[in-house]
Amino acid sequence: MHSSIKIIACTSLALTSFLQAEKKDPPSVVKPNILWIYAEDQSPLFSSYGYKNNPTPAFDKLAKDGVLFEQAYMPAPVCSASRSALMTGAMQTTHGTHNHRSSRTVNSQIPLPKGVKPIPVIFKEAGYFTFNKGKDDYNFQYNREDLYAGKFKIDWVQGHKGLHTDWRNRKKGQPFFGQIQLAGGKSKSAIDNPIDPASITMLPYYPDIPSIRRSWARHFDQARIMDREIGELVEQLKTDGLLNNTIVFVFSDHGYNKGMRDKQFCYDGGLHVPLSITWYGNPEAIKAGTPRKDLVNGIDITATSLALAGLSIPEHMEGKNLFAADFKRDYVISARDRCDFTIDRIRSVRSQKFRYNRNGLVDRSFTQPQYRDKSGVFKILKKMYTAGKLNEQQAWFWADERAAEEFYDTTKDPHQTINLINDPAYAKAIAEHRQILDHWINETGDKGQLKEDDAGLAATLQLWGTRCVNPEYQGITPEPKQNHPKKKTAK
Repeated sequence: MHSSIKIIACTSLALTSFLQAEKKDPPSVVKPNILWIYAEDQSPLFSSYGYKNNPTPAFDKLAKDGVLFEQAYMPAPVCSASRSALMTGAMQTTHGTHNHRSSRTVNSQIPLPKGVKPIPVIFKEAGYFTFNKGKDDYNFQYNREDLYAGKFKIDWVQGHKGLHTDWRNRKKGQPFFGQIQLAGGKSKSAIDNPIDPASITMLPYYPDIPSIRRSWARHFDQARIMDREIGELVEQLKTDGLLNNTIVFVFSDHGYNKGMRDKQFCYDGGLHVPLSITWYGNPEAIKAGTPRKDLVNGIDITATSLALAGLSIPEHMEGKNLFAADFKRDYVISARDRCDFTIDRIRSVRSQKFRYNRNGLVDRSFTQPQYRDKSGVFKILKKMYTAGKLNEQQAWFWADERAAEEFYDTTKDPHQTINLINDPAYAKAIAEHRQILDHWINETGDKGQLKEDDAGLAATLQLWGTRCVNPEYQGITPEPKQNHPKKKTAK
C-alpha cells in the first residue's frame, strides 16, 4: 500500500474510533454555580456607587471584576413582595402575591398558577443542589422541601428559615443554586472605626439633627459590615476551589428601613438597590469591567440566573436576561400594597430621567398607622412636624391627605422631593408615564387593583389585632390563633 494511502487509512480509522468513543462517552459539561448573596434593607452606600467616604473593598472588587449595575430597582419596597417576585421572575401583582406577609395561614394560602415554578425548583429539576441559608418570606403556597435542601425552622410570619446548609452539603461535583442571607440594613453587628456622622451628607427629606444623622450614619456602617461578610463568602468559595465556576450576584431586597420615605414607599430610597454580577471563570459572557447604567428590574436577576446557567427562561417570567444582545428597559414598574396591617396602594414608573407615582388611596396619609409608629425616628419626626419644624421638602409627606399623582425630575431632584405634576413644562412627559402605567396595569392584570380577600384580611387581623384600623377590616373576623400550616403544600 502506498504510504500516503496508509496515512489516510490510519487517519480515517483514528477519526472513526474517536467519533465512536465520543458518541459513547460524551464529555461532561461543567455547569456554573449560581450564588445569590442577598441582603436585607440595604441601600447602595458602597464606594462603587460614589460613596468614597465608605470603603467597601470586597463589593468593589466584585463590581470591578464583574459588572456593576448603577440603576437597579426592586419591584416592591418591602421584603416579602420583592422576594416573591424574584422567586417567580414576575411582578408580585401578576400572581396575587403583592400584599406583605400574605399566604401565612391555612385559609389564606395563595397557590401559584399551574405551570409557574419558583426558580429553585427549575434549578433543582436541572440537577442543581439548591439551598437558602436565610428566610424565604414568600407570599405564595409552597413546600420548602420542593425548593431547597437542608434543615429549616418555621416562622409563620417571616416564612421558613434555612439553617446551616450551603454548597458544602451537595454531592461531589454537583452544581448549586444558592441563596445566602445577609442582615444588611438590619445588621446589629459591631464594626471597627464607625463612620463619623458629621462626615456624611444628609438626605434632604430628613431634618439634619443629631439623632437622625446618627441613624443614617449607621446605615453606612451596615454597608461595610455587609462588605466584610461578602469578603468572607468569596474567600470561602476560593478556598473550596469554586470561585471561578460560581456566578456571584450581590443585591438587596429593598432600601433603608429606619426612616419614613424609604422602605415601603416607591421612591428611589426604598427601591434603589446595589447589584453586581461576577463570573471569574467566564468574564466575556457578562462583558465584565464596565459599569452599566441600564434600568434594571429586580426580576431580571431571576431570568439572568437561568440564562447564564444555560437554562431556558419560562414564558411566564417577566424578567429579562441582562446579558442578552437585545436587553433594554425603558422603565421599571414598582408597586406597594398592604404592608403588615397598613393598607395602601401605590404604583410607580421609573424611567431614566423621571419617576411617576400614582396613589390609590389619597384620603390616607403616607404616615397612616404602621409598624414603625413606636420607633424613635418616627416619634422625633412626628413631633417636629406637629411643631412646624420641618421644611417644605420634609413636611408634605406628613400631611393628612396626599396628591393622586406625583412626578419627579430625577436628574434635577434625585431624592424626589419636588412634585412637578402640575408643572406645564412636564405635561408631555407626565402623559407618557401615565400611559405606560395604564398599559402595564391592563397588560399584566395587576391584581393589586382588587380588594384583598377576606381570608387575607382575617389572617392579618389575627396577627396585628387592634392595630388594624383601615376600613377594609370592618366586618372581618380574625382567624383562630395558630391556624397556620406546619408544612405548606405545593400546588
